[in-house]
Amino acid sequence: MHPDVLWLARLGLDQGLFTRADFLRVRKALGEGAELMDYAQKLIDDGLVTDIEKLEKLAGLALAKGRLGPPVDDSSEEDAPSPPASPASRVGSPGIAGKAGGAHGAAAEHSEAGGHDGPAARKADGPVPTFPFAAIEAMDDASLAAGLKRLLRDTALHGASDLHLCSGARPYIRKARALAFIDSRPLSAEEALRLNTILLDPEQRSAFAKRRDLDYALSVAATERYRVNLMVHKQGASGAYRMVPSQLRSLSDLGFSAHLATLKKMLSYHNGLVLVTGPVGSGKTTTLAAMVAYLNETREDHIITVEDPIEVVQPARGCNVTQREVGKHTRTFFTALKGALREDPDVIVIGELRDLETIEMAVSAAETGHLVIGTMHTSDAANTLNRLLDVFPPAQQTQIRTSVAESLRGIVCQRLLPGIEGGLVPACEILVNVTAISNLIREGKTTGLRNTMETGVREGMCLMDNVVYGLWQERQISAATALANVANRVLRAKIS
Repeated sequence: MHPDVLWLARLGLDQGLFTRADFLRVRKALGEGAELMDYAQKLIDDGLVTDIEKLEKLAGLALAKGRLGPPVDDSSEEDAPSPPASPASRVGSPGIAGKAGGAHGAAAEHSEAGGHDGPAARKADGPVPTFPFAAIEAMDDASLAAGLKRLLRDTALHGASDLHLCSGARPYIRKARALAFIDSRPLSAEEALRLNTILLDPEQRSAFAKRRDLDYALSVAATERYRVNLMVHKQGASGAYRMVPSQLRSLSDLGFSAHLATLKKMLSYHNGLVLVTGPVGSGKTTTLAAMVAYLNETREDHIITVEDPIEVVQPARGCNVTQREVGKHTRTFFTALKGALREDPDVIVIGELRDLETIEMAVSAAETGHLVIGTMHTSDAANTLNRLLDVFPPAQQTQIRTSVAESLRGIVCQRLLPGIEGGLVPACEILVNVTAISNLIREGKTTGLRNTMETGVREGMCLMDNVVYGLWQERQISAATALANVANRVLRAKIS
């Protein structure tokens, strides 16, 4: 067994947290190769330990001691003397009680919702992630770093999309858009700062101390990547860890099967602008990665991506893929886009179209013979166009409307809706820039987009309202979810 597991046995028996018979039962169930966190979780799940805070402290001490080697004797052997169990550790029902009911119980409830957390999710078959948060102060840096990496791995295996470690708040995860606490005790300012900075290199640590904000991609292993945002708020440091899928998924896998022909036609052009939009957490990054993967497999071009940070690594297949990270490889999206025009690209992928300079350069690149794909935080096609055009001053409006009308290839707006059977269901709105759409953009009559899109089914267009209504008819989403996402009064009247 691992040294830290042997130390957990020694410490737990010495403190009367569990009996030797209990530990032997867990050992038999898990096998000799199981790790410390597996033992801790099994002891909780089987109702053998209800004092979660005490178990966390001992697990932290066991991690620290285990780095120095195993204890002199194996306290988990059947013939070793066993101290009596403390009555306090055996109080409660066979399930998780007390503090565990508030933290692990809530997480388990959300876990049982099943399904996946949209395009960016991983297979949800792991146990609720745990960590000895109460023992952070007693852990050395190496043990803390190893523990955090394990927590991230367990969060991904559980099927959650995000892990949040925030000063003044209980640690929690997000799964199927719902929050679930994984510990009952709020993190102190000192604990949150140490936990969120333990994996930073000296340069990142210095940048965070100076700017009080930091975005970076954390690569724990070849198949384990996370997008991390660190920031400081009124109570201290906070970290948000987004799980990055370990495998590239195709557009069909992401739920675009019905619109595959339309999307492939958009991506078949060698110039023009394609926009992927949606609210935060709607899977835009994953859809963008799937588009790049499709181009990578079907074309022989030079693809340049500009991301903040690099999330999904794209190995070269048919194309040569150059991935650049804002802050690490280039100063801003605009400077990277400006430089890209001199780097012989065929396809330029912009992680986010944020400001006037970047949008103007993207439209210019689309006009001059490059296929430009970018994302925006907008809810539908009409809002996307208004946002795209309204950033320009009035004197440029006529010119930019003409440029967008000619260069735009299409807009894909997506959302992830909670499904009846758990997990999330993708819904999308697609605009294809046919002649009628182009004329509306040029003339500034974006209010007429909905009618044109509704009659443009043959061209592959669809409205979000109609797609959501269809999902309700298919019993994939509830009536309440459908009503919250349908604006059309006629369709709303049909939903019951």
